[in-house]
Amino acid sequence: MPQHYLRRLTGRERTQRANRQLARYLAFVAGAVNAGGFLAVRQYTSHMSGIVSAMADNVAVGSARLAFAGFAAVFAFLLGAACTAILVRWARKHALQSEYALPLMVEAGLLISFGLTGRSFEGRRVLGTVILLCFTMGLQNAIVTKISGAVIRTTHLTGMVTDVGIKLGRMAYAFANREPLTAELDMTKLTLLTSLIVLFFVGGVVGAVGYKHFGFLFTIPLAVLLLLLAAMPVIDDLRGYREPARG
Repeated sequence: MPQHYLRRLTGRERTQRANRQLARYLAFVAGAVNAGGFLAVRQYTSHMSGIVSAMADNVAVGSARLAFAGFAAVFAFLLGAACTAILVRWARKHALQSEYALPLMVEAGLLISFGLTGRSFEGRRVLGTVILLCFTMGLQNAIVTKISGAVIRTTHLTGMVTDVGIKLGRMAYAFANREPLTAELDMTKLTLLTSLIVLFFVGGVVGAVGYKHFGFLFTIPLAVLLLLLAAMPVIDDLRGYREPARG
């Protein structure tokens, strides 16, 4: 990938086009981690609705251990999102180019850790893997949430599928009543949301196949992709710190 493309993709100066492109990459990664992670720990970790519902069921039937495990997963997701907010604010305070790249670097590190050590959490210690993956997904979801102004999410599809349905309904109504399509329908956003859904699915297939053939190591290529996406803003900041010393 060209340096200027990577710099624009994850750097501090944002454009709507860069936001859309980054969201597509991260939707693919989220789908892969979610599906591969499910095969590893038998639990989806990228969306909290199912986990909270399972917590309620477990409380109702008196299974305190499973209810606590669900709480730990949700809390880890929350901490991941909080970590992104802290990193972005810290980088912004110091005028760094890597305010959005830093959380991606942390996510890449966590995926590498999962790939290299995940096997040690199998069996009774699987909760540790669930917590790590939920933290990672919270971290990632907060990145795109912040750069898009809370318009786009990449780790779960409920909102995106709802928005696509609403827009298609508006289009069908306009067509049936021979009304002109208005800016309200926003084909650009419809295309973006559809592409995110498709890429999440494709990532899920890749993650499931990757886990089947390579086990926990399936996350290593995903981590390399994130490192590549985040590299240029971090390099720019490092160069900026070194320049005064050369003078």
